[in-house]
Amino acid sequence: MDLNSLGSLSNFDTFDDDVSKESNDLTVDAGESPFLSSVSQAAISHGLSIVPEETQEHHSEPMKRKGGWTKGKKRKKNVKDMNAPKQPLSGYLRFLNERRELIRQEKPNLSFAEMSKQLGNEWSHLAQHEKQRYLDDAEREKEKYMKDLEAYKKTETYKTFKQQIDKKGKDDESPEFQGVTSTGCKDEDESGTFDIPIFTEEFLDHNKVRDAELRQLRKQTTELEEQNAILSKHTDNMRQAVERLEVEAQHQRQTNQALLSHLEALRTCLTSSFSSLPLP
Repeated sequence: MDLNSLGSLSNFDTFDDDVSKESNDLTVDAGESPFLSSVSQAAISHGLSIVPEETQEHHSEPMKRKGGWTKGKKRKKNVKDMNAPKQPLSGYLRFLNERRELIRQEKPNLSFAEMSKQLGNEWSHLAQHEKQRYLDDAEREKEKYMKDLEAYKKTETYKTFKQQIDKKGKDDESPEFQGVTSTGCKDEDESGTFDIPIFTEEFLDHNKVRDAELRQLRKQTTELEEQNAILSKHTDNMRQAVERLEVEAQHQRQTNQALLSHLEALRTCLTSSFSSLPLP
């Protein structure tokens, strides 16, 4: 074999070493590229090996990647403070609450999805000065909410709630809790992960599916927030209606009592007036 051939093989060694170094940082697929395969076959035909043993052992080891949230691992739940001030509605939700009742009266058979779509179109085509009215109301409510929140944070109720949250966080981070979590989820970390090479059809299809799921979840979240706002307003209206009915009922009871007293007085008067008349 001449010196030129040996020089060429030496260049191949240097190139493969560079590729191996880069693969330690960027590789997500354990397979070799077609170019390296052709180089390896050429070296084998000359009776030489251009890939070091350490690199071959590195590629032969199973590759582990961490995927999404580990199955079986506990998520931290946000604890809601029931005594905190209620968050204000946005300008868009204020517009929805105002228009929804009118549309429901005009089109009672309209579904919730169709109604939401119609309201969205109305909002997008609404004049800016009309939108600004809702946005200004929302901004005023937001300023009031921030003031109420600052005042609430100075109360003993908030301090007690904060202490409970801090205590719960310390309990979750205790060694006993971490030991149970790591022991119970060790196998899941090794086997319940995704290992999809990037820039492949499978990788792109997986991303498309995940994006579609995220869009659907965002849409459902928006619809649920709108439903919660509607139900909250409906609850307030029902509470006010109940209070009005209670006042009316109390007024009716007083009127009935006065009529009964008047009837009893009339009976007494008639009885005393006709008591002296002889019966036929």
